[in-house]
Amino acid sequence: MTSTIAAKTDGSPSAPSQARAGARRAKRRRTALFFMAPALIGFLVFFGYPLIATVYYSFTKYDLINPPQFIGFGNYVRMFTTEPLVGVAAYNTLWLVVILTTCRVLFSLGIASVISRLKSGVGLVRTLCYLPTLAPPAAATLAFVFVFNPEFGPVNRFLRLIGIDGGLWFNSPAMSKPALTLLALWGSGELMIIILAALLDVPTEQYEAAELDGAGSVRKFWHVTLPSISPVLLFGVVNSIIYALQFFTQAIVAASASAGTADVAGNSKLIGAPENSTLTYPIWLYVQGFRYFNMGYAAAMAVLLFIVSAGFTWILVRQLRKSQHQEEGA
Repeated sequence: MTSTIAAKTDGSPSAPSQARAGARRAKRRRTALFFMAPALIGFLVFFGYPLIATVYYSFTKYDLINPPQFIGFGNYVRMFTTEPLVGVAAYNTLWLVVILTTCRVLFSLGIASVISRLKSGVGLVRTLCYLPTLAPPAAATLAFVFVFNPEFGPVNRFLRLIGIDGGLWFNSPAMSKPALTLLALWGSGELMIIILAALLDVPTEQYEAAELDGAGSVRKFWHVTLPSISPVLLFGVVNSIIYALQFFTQAIVAASASAGTADVAGNSKLIGAPENSTLTYPIWLYVQGFRYFNMGYAAAMAVLLFIVSAGFTWILVRQLRKSQHQEEGA
């Protein structure tokens, strides 16, 4: 009798209580799966299956009409050996990755720094800076092509008034990519908002401690502000790199609109104009897939672009986790 009482009062859970706990856990798992199911189904249908299909087609010769023929790594070999315009498109995209990323991050940081120092009206200025991002890329590009028109555009008219000969902008092989960079800066309000939030979140105590040590504005910026917002800046860099790698709509619309054609979807003779200076990697992928119907080759290009973009995303996640561990350790 004593041993029976001890068994009931020694704190160990009874079989019925364990069964009830297991049933509750199973119910919670079923509930979680129920709410996750739409997202999981959407992920598999709209990302998982297309990704697997793209990888498969990248190893085939496929034109949407005839059945795909397996050719192994033939598309990848062609991409790196016998396709001259791939090199041109890769160079233009690399140019945008380096220059556009640098300008976009520095521009957003500069505007955010100015706004963060305002005594009043921060919300209004922040809203005004964000508004350009709401414009559709095609519409914004058409507006920029008009503003930078060599003959009657407002920019060149103003430059001529002050005695400066305006450039050809989108009509010049040398100036088309800088013009596209200015267009990208016009729509960088979202990144500016993110950096501004990080700047406003820096504790004022750190600035006060730096002032007690005799630090001026420059030293406070380098030793307090930048270290505090470095994860956000890293996000901005990787985000801008991926944005440049996928640069498509603005370049294809600018090439057509600057030539004076209404075919802003991309006349085959004007894609990459002038002189292939705006031919980016995604545009050449589009041409191969939907102009020449080389779907297998276009799939190989898409796989390579996905790998590069995923690599930069992995770097971002890895560096963010590293910075978080360092902050927790400090």
